[in-house]
Amino acid sequence: MPAKTSMQSGYGKTNKWIIEFNTKNTGINPLMGWESSTDTMSEVKLEFTSKELAINYAKKNKIDFEIIEPQKRKLSKKSYADNFTK
Repeated sequence: MPAKTSMQSGYGKTNKWIIEFNTKNTGINPLMGWESSTDTMSEVKLEFTSKELAINYAKKNKIDFEIIEPQKRKLSKKSYADNFTK
């Protein structure tokens, strides 16, 4: 699941599961000096509404996969009055 970006305050667009392909054959572009690859699959991101659908797709197409579970967010209740009582 994608994490929220640093520009987001909410968690919109983070409820989907994504299959990303590993980049192969990376190298330095001699003209510009940028890192580049001849593997176009590194640019492909497949989105799924659930983890089960993503796993089934990967198994059906014989794609090796690794599941990275999102970390749970710890919430601590804060009150404005706590600034003055401690």
